[in-house]
Amino acid sequence: MTGTNKSLEEQLEELLGDDANRSNPLYAPLENLWATHRDLARRIDRISRISDAYQSLTKEKEQSLTERINKQLRQLSKVARISDHYQKMMHDLNLALREASNHDPLTGLGNRRLLLERLKEETERARRYSRPFSIAMLDIDRFKSINDEHGHELGDQVLVEVSRVLDAEVREQDLCGRWGGEEFLVLLPETGLEKAAQVMERIRSAIAGLVVRIGEDTISATTSIGVAEYQPGFSYSDTINQADVALLLAKRSGRDRIELAVAAS
Repeated sequence: MTGTNKSLEEQLEELLGDDANRSNPLYAPLENLWATHRDLARRIDRISRISDAYQSLTKEKEQSLTERINKQLRQLSKVARISDHYQKMMHDLNLALREASNHDPLTGLGNRRLLLERLKEETERARRYSRPFSIAMLDIDRFKSINDEHGHELGDQVLVEVSRVLDAEVREQDLCGRWGGEEFLVLLPETGLEKAAQVMERIRSAIAGLVVRIGEDTISATTSIGVAEYQPGFSYSDTINQADVALLLAKRSGRDRIELAVAAS
């Protein structure tokens, strides 16, 4: 879908042809927009044929040159209006495709692709201007047990509710996204380790207060969090690995807690 050698039309056909995308909330609007696009394309083709045929008509020889030119101008104006509408529709389709490719369909948060793009940008900015940033890795405790004991529907609802808290509690400049499964990543620009820990403690506490309900089933969720600060001379992948190590320590130390990574040497 995202290959650089594929046209927008090919990307869209591939996206809509994949049944796995039908659960995406953008699927139906994209399908409708694509149908509208094809209908407009047929109309434009028909108008073009009519315009070509019109050029060859000679039966209206009695019309003055001015009348014939005015009629052509009206036809061209109509085609131009349709073309403008078509261009706007294609622009909207492009934006919708980009949105779908950068966000997780279940939670609505940014996906790994978007997170990696921002991590690369933030690392470059940190190197150029010597500005700090931190990364937090967050994992829902005992999530497999939640799925096994209560079913995947409730498990998905837990993911949605945790995502809602993350989105509400992070600061405006932060970015949170679903890293994979029950694991989330939070990017905290312009933030050192201690301040990042304060932000994540607020998030940990808010998630611990959640009560998720589906029918008569209710469940609470807790999270373990590892936080690491980017160190000059290292990559963002190194920082993620440090946060992962801290996350593992939080799990082993009893869960529902935050651990800070030791600065790499």
